[in-house]
Amino acid sequence: MQNLYLTIVLAPLFGAIVAGLFGRFISRSVAHGVTIAGVALSTVLSLYVFKHIAIDGGEIFNGTVYTWMVSDGIRFEVGFLIDPLSAMMMAVVTFVSLMVHIYTIGYMHDDPGYKRFFSYISLFTFSMLMLVMSNNFMQLFFGWEAVGLVSYLLIGFWFKRPSAIFANLKAFLVNRVGDFGFLLGIAAVLMYFNSLDYADVFKAAPLMADMTIQVIPGVEWSLMTVICILLFIGAMGKSAQVPLHVWLPDSMEGPTPISALIHAATMVTAGIFMVARMSPLYELSTTALGVVLVIGAITALFMGILGIIQNDIKRVVAYSTLSQLGYMTVALGASAYAAGVFHLMTHAFFKALLFLAAGSVIIGMHHEQDIRKMGGIKKYMPITYWTMLIGSLALIGFPGFAGFFSKDAIIEAVHLSNTPGAGFAYFSVLIGVFITAFYSFRMFFLVFHGEERMDEHTREHLHETPWVVTGPLIALAIPSIFIGALFIGSMLFGDFFGDAIYVSHERDVLGHLGEHFHGWFSFVLHGLTGPAFYLAMAGVGAAWFLYLKRPEIPEMIKERAGVLYTILDRKYGFDDFNEKVIAAGSRALGRLLWQVGDVKAIDGFVVNGAAKSVEWFSGVVRHVQTGFLYHYAFAMFVGLFVLIALFVF
Repeated sequence: MQNLYLTIVLAPLFGAIVAGLFGRFISRSVAHGVTIAGVALSTVLSLYVFKHIAIDGGEIFNGTVYTWMVSDGIRFEVGFLIDPLSAMMMAVVTFVSLMVHIYTIGYMHDDPGYKRFFSYISLFTFSMLMLVMSNNFMQLFFGWEAVGLVSYLLIGFWFKRPSAIFANLKAFLVNRVGDFGFLLGIAAVLMYFNSLDYADVFKAAPLMADMTIQVIPGVEWSLMTVICILLFIGAMGKSAQVPLHVWLPDSMEGPTPISALIHAATMVTAGIFMVARMSPLYELSTTALGVVLVIGAITALFMGILGIIQNDIKRVVAYSTLSQLGYMTVALGASAYAAGVFHLMTHAFFKALLFLAAGSVIIGMHHEQDIRKMGGIKKYMPITYWTMLIGSLALIGFPGFAGFFSKDAIIEAVHLSNTPGAGFAYFSVLIGVFITAFYSFRMFFLVFHGEERMDEHTREHLHETPWVVTGPLIALAIPSIFIGALFIGSMLFGDFFGDAIYVSHERDVLGHLGEHFHGWFSFVLHGLTGPAFYLAMAGVGAAWFLYLKRPEIPEMIKERAGVLYTILDRKYGFDDFNEKVIAAGSRALGRLLWQVGDVKAIDGFVVNGAAKSVEWFSGVVRHVQTGFLYHYAFAMFVGLFVLIALFVF
C-alpha cells in the first residue's frame, strides 16, 4: 500500500515538473495531457483508497516513508497517516483538482502562460496531498507552506497586473502572520512532547492536560490552551478567519480556475482539516474551543454581510467562501468536528461548481465580471444556468441538496453546544442563512434573469461555453445534489471517522443529535419545519423582490444608508487599518531603523568610523618615520632600555 500512497502524491508532482521545467520543449497538449493524467491517476487511486479505508473498513496505514534527520533523538520524517479523515480529503482534493484541470483547457486557452499555469495547479495538488496525508507535524508544516507558496504564484499569475502583484503579496504576508503562530505551536509541541509524530503527541496529551507554563513571568497558562490557540492562529491565516481574512477576496486577481481550487478543495480547507486532525488536543482546552467558536461565528456573520454589496461575480462567491469557512470553524469550536469536515466536503463540490460556473459566465461575457452589466443570459447559457442554480441551492442549504445536510447539522449542533460563546454562534449561523440566501440569489437573478444590460456586441456573441468548461460543471453538479444524503448517516451519526476524530463524552453534541436521526429523508422533513429553511426562503424572496420586481429600491436604500454603506464598502476598515497602521507603521519603522541603524550606526560609526580611526592613527604614526638615522638609533636605544628594565625588575 505504501507504493500506492506514494503514487497518489508523486503523480501530480511528476506532471508539474514536466510542464514546468520542460514547458519550452513540449506542446500545450502535452503539458495539459501529462498534468491531467497525473491528477487523474491520483483521483482514481484516491477513490480506491476512500472505498477501501472509509467504506469497507480496511486497515489504517500509519508509517514512515523517509527519515530526513535524527537530532538529539527526535526524528524528522516523511510519513503517511491514511485513515478515513485523510482518505476523504484525498478523494475531494484530487477530484475537484481534476475538474479544475479539465476546465482550465477551455478557460486558459488563449493565455501565453498556459503551460506554466498547468504546472502550478498540479504542484498545488501535490502540496495539498502532502498536507492531508501527513502523520507528523514536520510534513504538515511542509505541505502548509507549500500550498502558501503555490497560492502566491497563482494569485499573481498575471504578474504584469499591479493589482495581481498587490494581491499575491497581501496573501503571502497575511499568511506569514498566521504561519508564525502555527510554527510557534509546533515548536511548543516539540518542546514539551519531545516528538513530532501525531500518534506520540495524541497519546501523551491527556497526561499533560493540567500542565501549566509561564508565557508571561508570574502568569500561569494552560499548556494545551497555548498550543491549541497558536495552532489555530495558523488556521486563521490559511482558512481566512477574522482578522486574517483580508487576503481571500483579493485572491480573485488570479485566474478563475485557481479561485475554484483555492476556495473549494485546497489551502482554505487546510486550517479546518488541521483543527479536526488535532481534535485530541483541542478537546483538552475549553478556552481554545471557545476562541475557535467565537472567531468562526464572527467570520460567518460579518463576512456574509459584505457579500451583499459586491458587484464582481467572483467576489460575491469569494465572500460566500469566507462565510462558509466560518460555519466550518463554528462546528469545530462546538466539538462537532465531523460536521465541520462534512461541510468541508459538500462545500468543496458546490463552491468549485459556483466558481467554475462564474468563470463560464465571464467567458461568455467576454471577461466582463460586473453583475450589473449582465442580466437575462439564461437563454444564451442554459447549462451554466442550471448548474449554477444547483450550486446556489446547495450553498443556501435548500432541503435535499448537499449543503442542506451539512449546514443544518452545524446549526443544530451549535444549538446543543455548551461551549462558551455558543449562544452568539447560534445567532450568527442562523442569521447567516438569510444573508447567504439573499446575496447568492441577488447574484443569480442579476446574472441570469431580468433585463439584458450588456452591450450589443456582447449580446450578439453570447453563447454557451465549450464542453471542457461545461463538462466539469455537470460533473460537480452531481455530488452537489446527492453527496450530502449519501454520507450524512455515516459521517455525522455513524462511525465513519472512527479514531481519526476524538470527541469527549460531555461535548458530543453530534452523538446527542444522532439519537433523533432516522435517515436522510426524515432529516429533510425536519429541516422543512426549522427556522433555517424559512430564513433561507425569506432571503431568496427578498432578493427576487428587490432585484427583479422593484430594482429601484436597492439604489434608494444605498443612497439613504450613508455611513452604514460606507462601512460595508470599506470592509469594516480592516484594509484601511492594515494599510495605514500596520503597513505604514512597518515602513516608518523600517525607515527609522535604516536611518539610525544602517546610515548612522553601521555606515556612520562602524564602517566610516573605522576608516576615519585608521586615517587618524596613521596620521599620527607616520610622523615617527622621519628618515633621520639618529632618530631610529635613539628609538632602538629606548626600546633596549625598556626591555632590560622589564627583565631586571
